[in-house]
Amino acid sequence: MSGDVRQQRIVFVHGSGSFGAAAWRQQHVLAGSYDCLFVRRHGFDPVEPPLATDFAADVRIVKDALGDGGHLVAASQGAVAAMMAAVESPELVRSLTLAEPACLSLTRELPATRTHIELMENLFARRWELDDEAFLTEFVAMLYGVRATRPDSALARRAAARLRLQAPPWEAPLSIVPGVPTMVLTGGWEPMFEEIAAFLESTGAVHHQLGGGHKPLDTAEGMRYLNEFLQQHGGRA
Repeated sequence: MSGDVRQQRIVFVHGSGSFGAAAWRQQHVLAGSYDCLFVRRHGFDPVEPPLATDFAADVRIVKDALGDGGHLVAASQGAVAAMMAAVESPELVRSLTLAEPACLSLTRELPATRTHIELMENLFARRWELDDEAFLTEFVAMLYGVRATRPDSALARRAAARLRLQAPPWEAPLSIVPGVPTMVLTGGWEPMFEEIAAFLESTGAVHHQLGGGHKPLDTAEGMRYLNEFLQQHGGRA
């Protein structure tokens, strides 16, 4: 693969909310310099009924998108698929950028993550007793401390149904990515994400704590760090 960034691919892996290109509105500008692919994870479709999480299918989607190799940029629960793909095929990954990674299985024994899991386990244990809107309301309240917007469109109702189908992220079969340059961006608002970032930093990742809540990559500083990191590791592979 050429050292020219125009020949380099970036695969963007979304979280549990918006998907495809819609999840990366601030990052579209990079398509002027890179070959950008905004994937849709398994079960995320604008028309078809949502499906339950399939970690193996997500990894196949990410690796297929990487082709001969490229950069991975992932947010929230999308970080699980990105890390799993990088562990399976590190030779394909020039760099790995994780924004607020929901990699709870790596830190499930640490205090902030353990507290979060104990809180959410009760909700996931009851999810088939709840309807989609009730699950969404409790999930958003527990994670963000705010009231969820009522799903009043077909798209929003499909998103609520999909959220209830998602596997708890602490069940993901994760391990440390060997030899892949990794950057973690966090918003500084939730101790659990800072704990995950600190753990990844202890294994060799670079960590930047920014503003932006759960979307630090959408801040001007986040985009600056991403551009610098991509350029720094443009010659790898």
